[in-house]
Amino acid sequence: MPFSDFFGNERIVAALRGALRTGRVPHALLFTGPRGLGKYTLACMFAQAANCESLADDFCAACDACRRIALLANPEPLLEEGLAARGESADAATVERVPLILQTHSDVCALLPDPVRLHNPVANPMLRIGQLRAVQRAAYFQPQSRRRVFILDGADTMRWDVANVFLKILEEPPPSATLILLAASPYSLLPTIVSRCLQFHFAPLAGAEVEKILAQGSDRKPAERKLAAQLAEGSPGLALEMDVAAAQEARRQALRILERAASGQGFAQLFAETAALAKNRDTSFDAQLGVFYTLLTDLLELTAGIKNPAPRNPSLARELEALSRAVDVRWVQRAIAGIDELSAGARRNLNRQLGLDALAAQLAAGANFDPEDAKTLR
Repeated sequence: MPFSDFFGNERIVAALRGALRTGRVPHALLFTGPRGLGKYTLACMFAQAANCESLADDFCAACDACRRIALLANPEPLLEEGLAARGESADAATVERVPLILQTHSDVCALLPDPVRLHNPVANPMLRIGQLRAVQRAAYFQPQSRRRVFILDGADTMRWDVANVFLKILEEPPPSATLILLAASPYSLLPTIVSRCLQFHFAPLAGAEVEKILAQGSDRKPAERKLAAQLAEGSPGLALEMDVAAAQEARRQALRILERAASGQGFAQLFAETAALAKNRDTSFDAQLGVFYTLLTDLLELTAGIKNPAPRNPSLARELEALSRAVDVRWVQRAIAGIDELSAGARRNLNRQLGLDALAAQLAAGANFDPEDAKTLR
């Protein structure tokens, strides 16, 4: 599977191949963009190309180095193996002393946010100081092959005080190593870290490209492929793993909350809806808030009178059109600001249900969502 098999973001692929071909490989790369666009996949491809025994700016996928590094492309079995080896009841000291490092080749390591336990993972896995210190030690070792590569998935889960440990590596970068940070947005990382990385932002793919990937990688019917591509908003990874029926129901549930809040009536039903959403453990809270964002984006375009908007929720177009006639741009902006505050509050252990209740009630009353209210609900 050479670079030519990677779908989308051709300019990023070309830039990486050019760096390998000229030997001017950056010491730190930052891949940003929504989940499911192939950031981790391309990072693994880069690690293969940087150590391929046959090619200089691509990888053969057949040599020993390519085959061993390719095992990182499916990290789940390695993750389960590492957690099982450390023990299900590992305490905090053990978690830091035995960091979760995925390594199938002597010169290539992948770090994933540590869920601590396999069967009862923590709610918010994060990269931990033990993992970063392990990278700090190993980065300066001479490679046995051509180049050491460290892939840090979920780099935005590092606590900022812990991230200072990683910053020391970037301030004095090893000449024979490349660190690849993966994050949804550069704004969730320390500016001092971002400034020391060569940044690449992954753009969503066109719907037709996502449908093509679904046709090759799934047995879905054409209508379902089209709907999955629309709901995934250009992310082939999300489209491939998506339960379309569940995704549609999540959007309908979020839309019901917005509709009840806009009507200013039926508080019992409104709070029943928010309670059901907050108690849902099958989907992360961030993903649930992401559903609100996509609905509110459509609603903002409708209330602002944008001509020929590109709907993100075409199956709910009629309901969104009706809701847009009941609210105005300022109401939508208040709703977006409230979701922003809930997203930030979730990282401070905000009570999810109370936070949703407060936002819904204030939208129903036509009041601004006060950020200070969220702080008192922790």
